[in-house]
Amino acid sequence: MSEEIGAPRSPSSAAGGQVPFLHEGLCARDSVPAKCKCLAALSPPVLDNSQLQSRASLDSVIGEGCRIQVSVILPVHNTECWLDECLKSVVEQDFEDTMELSVFNDASKDNSVNIIEKWKLKLEDVGIRVVIGGHDSPQPQGVGFAKNQAVMQSSGTYLCFLDSDDVMMPQRVRLQHEAAIQHPNSIIGCQVRREPLDSTERYTRWINNLKPGQLLTQVFTSHGPTVIMPTWFCSREWFCHVGKFDEGGKGIPEDLLFFYEHIRKGGGVFRVDQCLLQYRYHPQAATHSVLEQSRHQGAVFDFQIVHLMDLGSKGTSSEIALGRTSHATCFGTKSLVRSEVALVF
Repeated sequence: MSEEIGAPRSPSSAAGGQVPFLHEGLCARDSVPAKCKCLAALSPPVLDNSQLQSRASLDSVIGEGCRIQVSVILPVHNTECWLDECLKSVVEQDFEDTMELSVFNDASKDNSVNIIEKWKLKLEDVGIRVVIGGHDSPQPQGVGFAKNQAVMQSSGTYLCFLDSDDVMMPQRVRLQHEAAIQHPNSIIGCQVRREPLDSTERYTRWINNLKPGQLLTQVFTSHGPTVIMPTWFCSREWFCHVGKFDEGGKGIPEDLLFFYEHIRKGGGVFRVDQCLLQYRYHPQAATHSVLEQSRHQGAVFDFQIVHLMDLGSKGTSSEIALGRTSHATCFGTKSLVRSEVALVF
């Protein structure tokens, strides 16, 4: 890079260019809540002396008056096999404003910590601040906990969520940042490329090919968010307005619960129609640990009932049939019958 290390990057010059086509699901008012209190109850992550010194050093180069625009939120647990490729994709972002990487190590027992430390120097060399937190307890605290801690120790105006086994395309942060500025109350997603290519073909088609209206309607009939968690990008202020991720640990669908709360509070759903993430499939992926019978299943089902009934009260058809999943709702008796349930995976 020719610019000074740590110097503020000028706003992306796709400026003047057109923002890629965005699929709109639910667009609420574009006002932003005034206060951000959702993480106040969390205990601050502990950083060791070397981490604090490094952060202070880079802060002095960036300058106190320059706020970080985007924090990449990266929870890590035993992902040494994929971490190099993941972190390389952070370095290669073409975003021209200030950026930081916030890593929280959730009790990894492999070589993940050493890999993070190695890439920390490379990231700071190109002006990306790195904040590292974590713990070495015998057991991990779970994805929800790790994400909350990574968010809390970060300082960016916008949050870009990344799984440590995935890879971002170079334009991801730039394009989703442009979209998030336009829609501050929305979760911004994107299309993905599955790795390996032939894994979960049906699910991948579902992720990439939902039509604009389906980003809303399939929220109530699918088995996951219509923009998947590893592609999420949103403002910090809106994230805090919605609230933190559930920290119930292994098997809890923290992304789905957060997504439903986001919608309940009037949030929007948008998708940048470009492939901005390589989304890896493997047996150790966190999605494989979500319990089929979790303590939250009833709450998820109740959310679907309430919103389907609301659609009915507004004159919407009482049956929603999308793909092979359909729900028929009898609004008079407030009962809901699932006529067919087919997993999209």
